[in-house]
Amino acid sequence: MTLPGFIVRNAFRNKRRAALCVLSVAMSLFLLVTLLVVLNLFTNPPEDAGASLRIAVRNKVSLAAPLPVRQRGILERIEGVQAVTSLTFFGGKYKGEETSFFVQFALEPEKLPSVFGEANLAPGQLEAFVATRNAAIVGVDTAKRYNLKVGDRLPIVGQIYPVDLDLIIVGIYRGTTDDRNVFFQQKYLDELLGDPGTVGMWWLKARSAEEVPAIIYHVNGAFANSSAEVVAETERAFQMGFVSMWGNIKVLISSICSVVVFALVLVSSSTISMAVRERMRELSVLKAVGFRRHELWAFILAESFGLSMVGFLLGGGGAWALYTFVPAATLTMGIFPTLDVTPGIMAIAATVASGLGLVSSLAPAVAITRMSVVEGLKTLD
Repeated sequence: MTLPGFIVRNAFRNKRRAALCVLSVAMSLFLLVTLLVVLNLFTNPPEDAGASLRIAVRNKVSLAAPLPVRQRGILERIEGVQAVTSLTFFGGKYKGEETSFFVQFALEPEKLPSVFGEANLAPGQLEAFVATRNAAIVGVDTAKRYNLKVGDRLPIVGQIYPVDLDLIIVGIYRGTTDDRNVFFQQKYLDELLGDPGTVGMWWLKARSAEEVPAIIYHVNGAFANSSAEVVAETERAFQMGFVSMWGNIKVLISSICSVVVFALVLVSSSTISMAVRERMRELSVLKAVGFRRHELWAFILAESFGLSMVGFLLGGGGAWALYTFVPAATLTMGIFPTLDVTPGIMAIAATVASGLGLVSSLAPAVAITRMSVVEGLKTLD
């Protein structure tokens, strides 16, 4: 029998225990990868190609407070601003759903290519969006979920505003980091509300990334001490503002990850210790026939490391395959648009599995190396 064959046979001598150990490692590493993916999503939200040039302008008092339409002229005259569009969150519900899979935004359709150029539409759909009073364009993920197509009606029941929308789908867009949203005309919303002269917020597109800090400074200064002071910030800063509403999510998820790893060490160490304890007499015989302490330690380490890495392949590899090939919107019921298993996350999981194999072998390896041959032979008498 070869040494690798000897190690494998010892590792799976008690098949039930070995299987339970591997499954425990796999499930724990699957959970660890999932938590790290969610943490990465919160701390590094996905960005479109033009995100570095976009600036969000909201009311300084509250995101829910509107801004006056008259601010547009001032924003358009600021040096470095390439395009300006309103963006008003409608917050309605579709088909009586308790929680909507998608959100709705009112904007100026002719400004869509210049501000949100990543939203790719088929030829002619942008023109239809501009020309049709109650037109809407729908993200491809939402269209697939509800089996929607161009020409279908999309009734939305208002929750924030006291009006309902009767939209007609004229286009389906794709190419953004979140292809779930619905966009419709700001003029249509103004008409339903009786032309209030306000918008939810403004989104600007800068000519270059170098001009973004200056634009933010001038926008904030332009409306300082006015009746509608604003906060201008980059798109990433705006996204991180929503993340901060969750509290210190990084500490929470990191704490859960630590508990998972600790429990994993206990389970694996216990399994390897029991396996070695049952074979103490055999290992003593190996010591008696000439095997050295470091060689016995190598046998135990190889067994522990092998079980841990099999668990990593099942748990970490399974998480990678699931989040890579199954749409995140489907897995999370629309909560997260993407779930990206980065190489760094897989490296962390592999490191945890490797460390687990090493730590689990320490106690039984020390025990067998310290025990004399005579004591070992008496163990199972």
